[in-house]
Amino acid sequence: MIEIAIDGTAASGKGTLARKLAEKYNFIYLDTGLLYRKVANELIIKKKNISNDLEYHSSVIARNLNFLEIKKEDLRSEETAKLASLIATHPKLREILNLKQKEFVEENKKKFSGCILDGRDIGTKILPNANFKFFIDASIEVRAKRRLLEKNISFLHEKDEKCMLQFLIKQMNDRDKLDIKRSISPLVPADDAYVIDTTFIDADELFLKVTKIIDEI
Repeated sequence: MIEIAIDGTAASGKGTLARKLAEKYNFIYLDTGLLYRKVANELIIKKKNISNDLEYHSSVIARNLNFLEIKKEDLRSEETAKLASLIATHPKLREILNLKQKEFVEENKKKFSGCILDGRDIGTKILPNANFKFFIDASIEVRAKRRLLEKNISFLHEKDEKCMLQFLIKQMNDRDKLDIKRSISPLVPADDAYVIDTTFIDADELFLKVTKIIDEI
């Protein structure tokens, strides 16, 4: 099985890239960030997000995660994303979800010729021996603008749009710091990863750049 690991910052284009690669090569794909969002969402629903023992409650939920359920839900709310980043710093939770990600790959080896996982520690922790590793990044301003476009808020006045953009920049900056500085599986490029900056290229250009690397090798 060919393994492709894609890591990177939020709104850098890694998710879109992973989905397009999975479609092109007919590989199984897993957005590992959704695992943490699913746990966070369950904590909110069960009102455990205000608990003093988040790691315990997160771990209980993680052990019973259903991958099929994750695909059916919208886990993109700001509240869910913020809590997901917080609980992602918990060692016990990461251990459980890391194991589930590895099991996902093993279970699909006989069904697919390749797999693609995207997240923040795939190339360094989950698939350290992946055939291809990519680390996708972009300037925080560009990433914030992309996230704003995703929200499709067409009714904002120019002043309100600037305020929203500044809010997103701060939010992303806080999340980047949390991901990069955590002691367990921090967000860093693997030593053998192709690091690609998407500040000045769009999703199609990124896709062509990556497929050229994969097809040539």
